[in-house]
Amino acid sequence: MIKIHYFFLLRLYKKKNKSIHWLSIASLTPWLHSAAPVRPNASTVSLESASSTSGFGFPTALRPSLFTFCPLLMQHPYLPSCSTFRAIVAASVFGRFAFFMALLLGLGMLQANAQRIAAGTSHTLVIQPDGTLKGWGNNFSGQLGDGTFVGRTTPVQVGAVNTWQMVAASVSHSAAIRTDGTLWVWGNNGSGQMGDGTTTARNTPAQLGTDRWLSVAVGNSHTVAVRTDGTLWAWGRNNFGQLGDGTTINSSAPIRIGTATTWRSVAASSLSHTVALRTDGTLWAWGNNGSGQLGDGTTTARSAPVQIGTATTWQSVAAGSTHTAAIRTDGTLWTWGNNVFGQLGDGTTTARSVPAQVGTATTWQSVAAGGTHTAAIRTGGTLWTWGGNSSGQLGDGTLIDRSTPAQIGTVATWQSVAAGGGHTVALRADGTLWAWGSNSLGQIGVLGIPTEINPLPGQVGTATTWRSVATGGTHTVAIRTDGTLWAWGDNFSGKLGDGTTARRNAPVQIGSATNWQSVTAGGEHTVAIRTDGTLWAWGLNNYGQLGNSSPQPAVPTQVGAATTWRTVDAGGQFTVAIRTDGTLWAWGRNEQGQLGDGTLTDRPAPVQIGTATTWRSVTGSLLTSTAAIRTDGTLWAWGMNNSGQLGDGTLSNRTAPVQIGTATTWQSVSGGVSSTLAIRTDGTLWAWGLNNSGQLGDGTFTNRTTPGQIGTATTWRSVTGGQFFSAAQRQDGTLWAWGDNSSGQLGDGTLISRTTPGQIGTATTWQSMDAGAIFTAAIRTDGTLWSWGANNFGQLGNNLLASVVTPTFVLGGGAPLATRRASRSGPALQPVPNPAHDYVTLPGLAPTATILLFDAVGRIVRTSAGPVFPLGGIAPGIYLLQTTVPGQAPRMGRLLVE
Repeated sequence: MIKIHYFFLLRLYKKKNKSIHWLSIASLTPWLHSAAPVRPNASTVSLESASSTSGFGFPTALRPSLFTFCPLLMQHPYLPSCSTFRAIVAASVFGRFAFFMALLLGLGMLQANAQRIAAGTSHTLVIQPDGTLKGWGNNFSGQLGDGTFVGRTTPVQVGAVNTWQMVAASVSHSAAIRTDGTLWVWGNNGSGQMGDGTTTARNTPAQLGTDRWLSVAVGNSHTVAVRTDGTLWAWGRNNFGQLGDGTTINSSAPIRIGTATTWRSVAASSLSHTVALRTDGTLWAWGNNGSGQLGDGTTTARSAPVQIGTATTWQSVAAGSTHTAAIRTDGTLWTWGNNVFGQLGDGTTTARSVPAQVGTATTWQSVAAGGTHTAAIRTGGTLWTWGGNSSGQLGDGTLIDRSTPAQIGTVATWQSVAAGGGHTVALRADGTLWAWGSNSLGQIGVLGIPTEINPLPGQVGTATTWRSVATGGTHTVAIRTDGTLWAWGDNFSGKLGDGTTARRNAPVQIGSATNWQSVTAGGEHTVAIRTDGTLWAWGLNNYGQLGNSSPQPAVPTQVGAATTWRTVDAGGQFTVAIRTDGTLWAWGRNEQGQLGDGTLTDRPAPVQIGTATTWRSVTGSLLTSTAAIRTDGTLWAWGMNNSGQLGDGTLSNRTAPVQIGTATTWQSVSGGVSSTLAIRTDGTLWAWGLNNSGQLGDGTFTNRTTPGQIGTATTWRSVTGGQFFSAAQRQDGTLWAWGDNSSGQLGDGTLISRTTPGQIGTATTWQSMDAGAIFTAAIRTDGTLWSWGANNFGQLGNNLLASVVTPTFVLGGGAPLATRRASRSGPALQPVPNPAHDYVTLPGLAPTATILLFDAVGRIVRTSAGPVFPLGGIAPGIYLLQTTVPGQAPRMGRLLVE
């Protein structure tokens, strides 16, 4: 590799002000070194003529090469535009000589089109201007590479290396290439996608072999890469043939794909298809093809590369989850595959199995394909997006899908863009990084923007009149002391009962009735009892779980005419209830015998279970099992028993109630997904069934087929089971939780799972609680309502949206936020303190100075006069302060508000 050891000055001609600038060629070294020869980007080739007279004039044959490589040199942050560089060459003999020397010394060693930003499904990776790598967002599998499995909501550096050149990210693993051509991988390795011959996950980058690599792409669970010799290699999961080796067999080590040595670049989707370009401009694809995303005119999966059409002018290609986008050398844009959300940009929602041109524009420069959306940059530096927009990933300020490209703002300095599962990140020419869309796991990287995980209890509104609360899979319902009913969260099936299917992020009252007595929430339906003993249900009714003939009512609908309902519980897709006479009734889905009527037949209306009239309480699990207690204190169970959740010592399903043991002291029982928890009258806690996440609380991950006591405490008052976690209250009003904590559902402020009960905070005023799938809601004795855990559907009710609908500056994600005007102004402001909360002081600032506070997208949010600037009511986040004093240049400074 060529090293430049001397100081060579290049005179740059700056068109705007004719000033002279001097630049050391040595500063170009990191940009000129690479292990691979350049393959020029055809769309940037210019055949402009240059004078070939005396001195160091360029030979005619060299002119195309000179201007072809100009755009590659422009990757250096301190070089001007190509047009300016052409002016340099034309300006003087020295300019021609300098540029020619740059070509000779380094240009042949540059790598084209290095990807410096990568958006995975829910994490982001960015190579900084200094060559270091930073990441943020989801880190459950170690995909950030920072040595932990802890998610990050702001950028953190990955190791100390500063030689990263290109990076790729997907669902749960990442890969990157360094300037020396070595390949590094990290994250999930369940299918061998690390390529190291194992299935062991890694949370720090690990080098893969000693070969030199040109480009790399990562899919859902597979990795593909091109070596500097032009050969193509793949490894990891291969269920759809996405590796391209002609089989559907996984490989935990790199395998060569075919014999071709002309592969130029490759892209991989998060749903198992792969596309690649050869140096002759042909396009090839293989893997999953269910939506026509390969582009070969079929929906047949391919286990080896097939050429797409006959065109030889393909310049770049991007793979979305189930769609593909590509640009040709003439600047036209083409898309194909799934189009449900308009991600193809052709003005329709019709899928296409062959490439179709998007509009008539011939100025497309780069394109990125995400989960259901597409983003692209034109040669003028404008940014355009289209497709799915449920999380604001289009960046147009709305949540409305678009089926044709729409320009985002008026900024014309966009340089590169990457599209993730539901978020987008983009780099501007000034080096600043911007992000928008879903922030479910912190992938936007901006402090102060909510995530879809809240690991600490947070109060829901300010009301102090909450009486009871119930949680379903993704929604919450509650009753106030005045008898009114409220609901929030996911509402796809109308299960909130407000007459719509719109998601609610805060409590909304359901109807005007004031006589609601109790309510329960299932997977996709809700059931409640009024004080007059009538039973009401709403939401999904595909298995008859509502108990009435309504197909899918979005408002409470009465179940029969009975007025003797005493208690009810909604399971996953079935319902169980007890009447005032002690009889037990069930209806809905019954494929595992969860109704208990001795059959496997679904029931669209309530049917009595047996003849007993001594049933006291009943609970339906989130899946397909049921447990109940009789007035004599005996415990009974039935339904699915694959994990021992019935507690009868077997793994056999039961279609009718069977007594569990001989104890007659059972007080209460609750069912999780495949586990059961119960409390006896002596205050002891018992658990059995599935224990994959420690949800039984016995300190192990071992399933139990019979009830086992949890600890020795005798002060347990109530217990509830979620998907893979559990929560309980003690008689002293303290709250305890254990099991899976990946979404903060335990409420202890961490994302660390527990296999034994751990106290949540120090409060001793907890009155009641209920565990949803991966979140929890609870009421305190003062009538306040609290919630924590996953908030992906607004089920916490805190009215916070984990999404950003316009481009937002990411502090630490790229170059500092600044403007050209600021760079020519006076000394930068030094706010004190910084970070700040209530106010900030600007030392030395005149009292008459005007202070403007800008948010991350450039909007003025407050104006004041110095030197003390009030921050009361300002949301936490990153801001820019600007001061104006008559007769002085404006000054700027960055401010972090906590």
